[in-house]
Amino acid sequence: MSLVGPRPAVPEEVERYQRWQRRRLRMRPGLTCLWAIQGRDQVDFETWMKMDMQYIDNWSLALDWKILIRTIPFVLLGKGAH
Repeated sequence: MSLVGPRPAVPEEVERYQRWQRRRLRMRPGLTCLWAIQGRDQVDFETWMKMDMQYIDNWSLALDWKILIRTIPFVLLGKGAH
């Protein structure tokens, strides 16, 4: 597991993945991701999967740093955690 990457997949979710969603399984899972800083509990499943693909397609160290920095307030303030 890495600090930033798609959320670890739950086997029950993977069974329901469409073909295009399986690509996210090739990326090492992470503790935080775009989903965690852009809506978290308010994001529907398909949007969440698209965010993961956006992350995979645009991956860079700069993007990882941006996500890590933007995650800090969510962790400290408990924003979005239900």
